[in-house]
Amino acid sequence: MNGEFDAGRVTETTPLKGELTVRAKYSLYLAILLASSMLILIACSQPSNYQSIGPKASPPSAAKSILSGPTVIYGTDTRHDLYAESNPFVKLVADSTVAVLRTDDLTLLSDGSVKINQMPFGFSHMLCPTERFFSQGTAPYCTGFLIASDTVVSAGHCITSQIDCDDTSFVFGFSYFTPDRPPDSVPSSDVFRCKSVVHTQSVSSGADFSVVKLDRPVLWHFPLRVRSQGQVEIGDPMTVIGYPSGLPLKIADGAHVRRTDKAEYFVANLDTYGGNSGSPVFNSNTLEVEGVLVRGERDFTPTDNNCLISNICPTNGCRGEDVTRIREVLPYLD
Repeated sequence: MNGEFDAGRVTETTPLKGELTVRAKYSLYLAILLASSMLILIACSQPSNYQSIGPKASPPSAAKSILSGPTVIYGTDTRHDLYAESNPFVKLVADSTVAVLRTDDLTLLSDGSVKINQMPFGFSHMLCPTERFFSQGTAPYCTGFLIASDTVVSAGHCITSQIDCDDTSFVFGFSYFTPDRPPDSVPSSDVFRCKSVVHTQSVSSGADFSVVKLDRPVLWHFPLRVRSQGQVEIGDPMTVIGYPSGLPLKIADGAHVRRTDKAEYFVANLDTYGGNSGSPVFNSNTLEVEGVLVRGERDFTPTDNNCLISNICPTNGCRGEDVTRIREVLPYLD
């Protein structure tokens, strides 16, 4: 019988059907890729700044609004869907990025999968028809990423309290694995409830992050590696992965660090929107997490046609996007 999703009714051994076959194969491929890459790293014995973390009432109105938070396109829009990404290692880290949703937006179906209730992107935002991804659906209000087998990091303004946590679910696999297959549902084994808040803080001119525990360990996705020493430098290449405006997962590369003068965050010209709040920001060369995307420019601007278009800034123009340094998060991990 269809009904509201309840994580307590499923386990990691829940039978998986349909789309699950694709996801299971994809997860197995990524697991093999991860194991292979680890062997290469060991064989080469190269020094690294990575820190291995292990195998890996409603949210506040500010967090719900996908018109708030980090937002804007710098230069050329580099956002693309998962199927369009050619680098298998980028796909690997994308597989550990989670959509942050209200549990009320999930419905358990009779086949054991979970439907993601979505709204049309273009119409719900009053966008001009020329806007990219106009016809795709939207659902997440923020982004998170796996940092330990039972721990997710997001933005602090996304999960501000245990009350927020109680109404929040984390969903893996809200992505276009192929161009013709919208992610309308996911296996129940890829949906997790927020169990408890380890720490959350949101300072408008400082650090903004949350660390939360899940209702059970994650078995088929792996914790991301994070910078454990040193810091980013101006000009370092950056990639961000998340759910801009609540769209299915998007990867945006080609960015770089613009400012490093603040102790708790740095600034980069990342192509991000509200909904990207909580996204992992990676060093494009090492794919280690440098920080958590939290603030930025406005995302949309009005036109004379009574519709909205993306706000476009020069590559080095506008204010840039603020990224809480990952070192602010590390003291709150087990």
